[in-house]
Amino acid sequence: MSAPRSASSDSESPLTALPLGTTAVVYCEGQFGEQDGKTANGLVRHSEKYEVLSVIDSRHAGVDAGLFLDGTTNGIPVLATLADAIGHAGGVPDYLICGVAPADGLLSADQRVVLLDGISRGMHIINGLHEFLNDDAEFVAAALRAEVTITDVRRPKDTKHLHLFSGRIFDVTCPRIAVLGTDGAIGKRTTATLLVQALNAAGIKAVLVGTGQTTIIQGGKYGVALDALVPQFCSGEVENQVVAAFEGEDPDVIVVEGQGALSHPAYITSAHILRGSQPAGVIVQHAPKRRVLGDFPMVAMPTVASEIALIEAFADTRVIGVTINHELMTDDEIGAVIDDYELDLGLPVTDPLTRPLDRLVDMVLRAFPALEVPLASSVR
Repeated sequence: MSAPRSASSDSESPLTALPLGTTAVVYCEGQFGEQDGKTANGLVRHSEKYEVLSVIDSRHAGVDAGLFLDGTTNGIPVLATLADAIGHAGGVPDYLICGVAPADGLLSADQRVVLLDGISRGMHIINGLHEFLNDDAEFVAAALRAEVTITDVRRPKDTKHLHLFSGRIFDVTCPRIAVLGTDGAIGKRTTATLLVQALNAAGIKAVLVGTGQTTIIQGGKYGVALDALVPQFCSGEVENQVVAAFEGEDPDVIVVEGQGALSHPAYITSAHILRGSQPAGVIVQHAPKRRVLGDFPMVAMPTVASEIALIEAFADTRVIGVTINHELMTDDEIGAVIDDYELDLGLPVTDPLTRPLDRLVDMVLRAFPALEVPLASSVR
């Protein structure tokens, strides 16, 4: 088993403090493929840090995780129990990742039992919830007995290491594109990740700045769990990560992951992303078939047009395109919505998961023609 670094250094961000490791099982009982399973969903689609061996959700045991999510097999099975996951791995994997992300950020009694079971078997815990397990006496004692670590990804740095907005963002000369949306858990991180991959494949150097716990767990180099911070420091921490990405990578473009929605009554993080990153362009992610906000069914979904108007009124930026979350939609419906939105909004529209990724690249090049694609490059 690997020897992880401690996650307790005050001077480190969660990105650099995560333990080093390889094999992982993602626990997502009852939520895989759902909105509150977004951390597991994201790790199945993309992980630079962990080799994901399986997902635990007894409702879908026996299916391929990639086939279930996106219609393409990826060799990651969904299994019923932790014991099944260990049996499938042929030994105890290094990590058990909590892949659920409920709105309240708390563990249920049943979830506690599974994570404690993982600890007792010698697995390190990666926790992205608002509930910090290093503050829980039962978890701390269990980890000490098993000689494993618990990483609370959302735990912010000490206040003395946080950043206020400084204006350094105005020294960043490359375009910043924020991927915002009309609701939480609507696909902003997935679109941002695919956009960065597509741009790099096209020969345009792009860097992702994450703003949530899932991107950090996936192994992103730059980012901060924004919703765990005191609001006073949110804009400054976004700015600091964007500046770090600019200075560290010299990219052609920086893509900033969105959180919640600017119109959302419960989540205000989009405002800090707009202020802190000062994006030159925004892509808006929308689910046309979603009628109410995911975790707040008493609130109707905004229209994509109203969200665009709000974003452009709130910040000195412009929306450069719309991306579709195709939940509950047939392929014909996706195509019809894309056509209708392009006609009504006068913007390029695509679904990153069902349409060619070069449409995302074209969306960016249309807004920023100074970004040149090398002639020999191609994007599938």
